[in-house]
Amino acid sequence: MIIVAGSANIDLVARVDHQPAPGETLIAEGYAVHDGGKGANQAVAAARMGSRVRFVGAVGADDFGARIRTTLEAEQIDTSALSTLGGASGIAMISVDSAGENCIIVVPGANEKLGVIEDAETVFGGARVVLTQLETPPAFVNAALMAGRLYGAETMLNAAPAASLSPYALDALDWLIVNAAEAALIGEVAVPADVTAARALAADLAATYAVGVVITLGADGATWQARDETAEDAGGHVAGAAAEVVDTTGAGDTFAGVFAWARSQDKSIREAVRWAVAAGGLSVGRAGARSGMPGFTQLAEAVGD
Repeated sequence: MIIVAGSANIDLVARVDHQPAPGETLIAEGYAVHDGGKGANQAVAAARMGSRVRFVGAVGADDFGARIRTTLEAEQIDTSALSTLGGASGIAMISVDSAGENCIIVVPGANEKLGVIEDAETVFGGARVVLTQLETPPAFVNAALMAGRLYGAETMLNAAPAASLSPYALDALDWLIVNAAEAALIGEVAVPADVTAARALAADLAATYAVGVVITLGADGATWQARDETAEDAGGHVAGAAAEVVDTTGAGDTFAGVFAWARSQDKSIREAVRWAVAAGGLSVGRAGARSGMPGFTQLAEAVGD
């Protein structure tokens, strides 16, 4: 089983020609409501591979909360650890421009009330992989990673939105998954200009924090560095395939969810990155964070397996 502990939101998406400058008012070309939240998105990406997935998070006692739960259950995701709390569910306000690039403002709602995870053995026992992100409070992220480590799971943190890393999280972490900008913020360096620079940054972060590091590079694929430099496929790069970009909103979440699934299936790091890169490339072809997320058959055809 894969445990995804994280945020669940409703995405309110406006399509615009370009992103507004400060003080600029734009008339949107379209508007849509989608299910989102980095945690919930990653859970869906993993579930579409056919994995058993349990989602740990919170929603508000409102219509959005009911929608979030129903949508996750429709993806065959276990919501027994999804709490309903007072107040509003989380939302994200997203603008997507004509190039498919996005800007996002998150209002956490119930997500920010998450903290210590009760009955951790029931929730995390038997998990192969535990995956979390940074859209929820640090105490919750730390608790999820430490529970994953305690019960023998491979632990992963998608450090998005970018933030400094807690020593408690690092002590319990196997894999750090970040994009180039997030990696640069954590490493306190410039954003890598090319694949070579990204590979060097991955190696530096792996050595500094004693964790495996995966850096996603958009159309350029992804690069990684394992914690153990002597391991087979300890470091490398998988190139991205050409893709028609409609909306990049869910690409990173698709990558993380499929990477978690691949590792739960005992795929090597290179193979896990290869499957995740292919999934991210497929995901950008449709509007909405989840609309383009592939199922197993579609992804296997794209990968060539």
